[in-house]
Amino acid sequence: MELITKHHGIREYKTEDVIMFKKGLPGFKELKKFIIFPLEKNEVFSILHSIENTEMGLVMVSPFNVIKDYEFKIPDTCIKELVIAKEEEVLVLTTVTLNSNIKNMTTNLKAPIIVNIKEKLGEQLILDNDKYKIKEPLFKENNN
Repeated sequence: MELITKHHGIREYKTEDVIMFKKGLPGFKELKKFIIFPLEKNEVFSILHSIENTEMGLVMVSPFNVIKDYEFKIPDTCIKELVIAKEEEVLVLTTVTLNSNIKNMTTNLKAPIIVNIKEKLGEQLILDNDKYKIKEPLFKENNN
């Protein structure tokens, strides 16, 4: 199948690539079906794109690229809803806020998106943890 996106050209995908977000995403509750693909010529970022709205795509990053020891507990209700059987089935991504100045780009570590890559189910969690910020800088300055 083909998805003609507003910002990322034409994307080919198969039915089995579609990830179902039964609850939608905060701010996009009506959108339930998404695909993930890598950002062109970039291995760090990916796009979580709605197949129901050609203009709705979110830039994503692995939070482990930002904070090596990023960790949280997935609530049992979420594990049940996403039918998670093994840790290896879980993909964790966080949304990126773009900025024309690369130093000002941030990611939302407070609200990770959890995807069961085997079952193709996803959900965004809101962590009850003050350790992680909504606007965590993507690129830290080296003070050398």
